[in-house]
Amino acid sequence: MRFLVGHLLGVFVFELYATQKALLYQAITKTRRHFAKLKLHQKNSPLKLYTKKLAEFVTQTNFNSLPVNALKEAKKVLLDTLGAMLKASSPKYSASKILKNYCEKHGGKPEATVIGMKFKTDLLNASLVNGTLAYYCDIESIHPSTITHTAAVVVPTSLSVCEHMELDGKELLTSIIVGYEVETRVSAAFDPNALYKRGFHPSAVAGVFGAAASAGKLFKLDIEGEQRALGLAGLQAAGLLAWVSDETENSRPFQMGFASRNGILSCVLASQRFGAPKQIFEGKSNVLEAFSDNPKREKLVEELGERFLITETAYKRYSCCAFLQPAADALSSLIAEHALKSEQIEQITLRFPAQGAPVIDNNELKSHNAQYILPVLAVKGDVQIDDILFERRENEEIKRLYYNTKVIHDEELSPLFPRSYASIVELKLKDGRTLSKRVDYARGTPQNPMSFDEVVQKFRKLASEVLTEIQVDQIVRFVDQIEKRSVKELVELL
Repeated sequence: MRFLVGHLLGVFVFELYATQKALLYQAITKTRRHFAKLKLHQKNSPLKLYTKKLAEFVTQTNFNSLPVNALKEAKKVLLDTLGAMLKASSPKYSASKILKNYCEKHGGKPEATVIGMKFKTDLLNASLVNGTLAYYCDIESIHPSTITHTAAVVVPTSLSVCEHMELDGKELLTSIIVGYEVETRVSAAFDPNALYKRGFHPSAVAGVFGAAASAGKLFKLDIEGEQRALGLAGLQAAGLLAWVSDETENSRPFQMGFASRNGILSCVLASQRFGAPKQIFEGKSNVLEAFSDNPKREKLVEELGERFLITETAYKRYSCCAFLQPAADALSSLIAEHALKSEQIEQITLRFPAQGAPVIDNNELKSHNAQYILPVLAVKGDVQIDDILFERRENEEIKRLYYNTKVIHDEELSPLFPRSYASIVELKLKDGRTLSKRVDYARGTPQNPMSFDEVVQKFRKLASEVLTEIQVDQIVRFVDQIEKRSVKELVELL
């Protein structure tokens, strides 16, 4: 009897185990099928179309389809950037001199002009030097919300390729605009704050994509070709903030140079059907997830072709980091409103959004150092490239204020950043008074814009060191009518 009961119990346990095993197997199979369907769904998801949509925008945009305000802004951006490049081309600046020597020794056949230096080298080296020149003075424009020096990449790229391919002004403006749209959108998709947090420079990392868009448009790549160009650009994307420890300020602008060069190289290879990842923004091991902890992929195509980000360009008045432009305006206003001399100032305090403050608080680079820039402005009334490339703390008054200037990392201003570089400058005067001025948007931003005439005056000031007044006038008139002229004619004036 016991044997029978034991046998029946054993059979029952075995059948129960077999049933549970079968149910478990069915559950596992069902789960696997679910994930397989999910994977198939993801494979065909719109996420896989981001790179293609950008490529379609680049290849299908033409001069006649662009809004008037974007074209006007492109002219303004072009003139402003040319001024920065011409100013930086002087041989008295070390990076310009070194790169000129490099091109003369190692450059290839003459295909494109090095702006301001009156000689030609091969296309890639010309773009390397021209991109470096565009950012060298730290006086070129910026797109505030994406924290990108977009013009410093796409203008040199477009100029060099247009000259090499003997294209006209319409193609130049179109190239600048599509490159601007791609670079700023890529930076937004990375999230520039996330890039800064990880030690990357948005202008360089996103810049190579802007260059690949500008050059791709001019090379007349088809959609698949532009996808490959963007893929190759992604493989070369780079740009560390390590240049903050380079007091020569050579490596800072060099990053715009290699972004321009690498973007053009991507298009040269793509035009010859060189293989590349065609889903660089959403595929396996994509660039957004590689560089950012907070990618926002939808920013790549948000209002693409409807809202042109080039119309949100901000123009600088001073040779220094964009973060310092509002503070410089505030300090200048206080000095003018109260007829102050620097000797009356005992202490300068700058309150700045906490996320961005580390970039300008006692930075080793003079161009990014509030404790340096504000005293120079207080004493000299201006800040230009010579002030950031050559030491001014030998001046006892600048030195005194340098040690009496501080930056407060202000959490109350943080919600505005990076849409606004809101700055509060407080002056403690020797007579006991305290003065304060807040500027949320510096002169030159879309909220406080510079007119075209003001940009012209800035260009004259920058270009006058290397060109005659007659030459400067010719360039101003030429840019105003660039859509009717050839780029080769423009470059001959530079």
